[in-house]
Amino acid sequence: MHSKRFLSIPLIVLTCGVSQMVSSAENDGWQFEATPYLFAAAMDGMVGVRGVTSDVDASFSDILDDLNSGFMGFFTASKGPWTLALEGVYMKLSDEGSKSVSGPFGQVTTDGALKVTSKLYVYQGSVTYRILDNTTAIDMVGALRVTKLDTDARVALSTTPGIVFPGGAKSASDSDSWTDVVVGVRALYPLNAQWSLLGYADVGGGGSDLTYQFMVGANWDFSSNFNVKAGYRQLYWDYKEDGTTWDMTARGPYLGLGIRF
Repeated sequence: MHSKRFLSIPLIVLTCGVSQMVSSAENDGWQFEATPYLFAAAMDGMVGVRGVTSDVDASFSDILDDLNSGFMGFFTASKGPWTLALEGVYMKLSDEGSKSVSGPFGQVTTDGALKVTSKLYVYQGSVTYRILDNTTAIDMVGALRVTKLDTDARVALSTTPGIVFPGGAKSASDSDSWTDVVVGVRALYPLNAQWSLLGYADVGGGGSDLTYQFMVGANWDFSSNFNVKAGYRQLYWDYKEDGTTWDMTARGPYLGLGIRF
């Protein structure tokens, strides 16, 4: 399935504690941070509904051609070595036509045979604990990641033989949700008083067979209350259950503004 549309706009970093850049161990009071940001993600993988799956390949240039919508919100509260985080994510992927479709009928490789629209919701609560706070700061992360997926698919080419959903239907919709337990690690390395480097990775599963994420970036503290974050991020899910498939990788650059209060 070759996708023409995907965008996430004014977003917050989709990972537990990655956007919070304050060394909370230096302050005994509560510190808070919110980070709106832009994430230009290409997506590729497989999406499926009721046992019929199709390939996805949405490049960054495709994203610029036809913009869809997305929203992410991330908030952290820190005290001492502890950081608590809450996150909400919405993304939409609309497909113009598949290159390969598989199901009970076998595999069909006719371009544009199937059109799929998927809406993805992610809700995450996390706890971060700082285990090292010397020149390099190291944080351990634990989180619950709840993912909800709504998928609508329809046969776009009626002349294509064999492509039908269970019962002979030409369209199908499904909704599914799952919860994964995620563990991760974050490293912050200051270059000087204003600039620092970030590395982050997590992995988990439970509801899905596997989910993982990694991020590399740089942060610029241009004032005591504001900072800019930029870098590269990749997120992966492998979920298959009762005919629903979300075997997907989202990857691309991000740019955000951290607001402390």
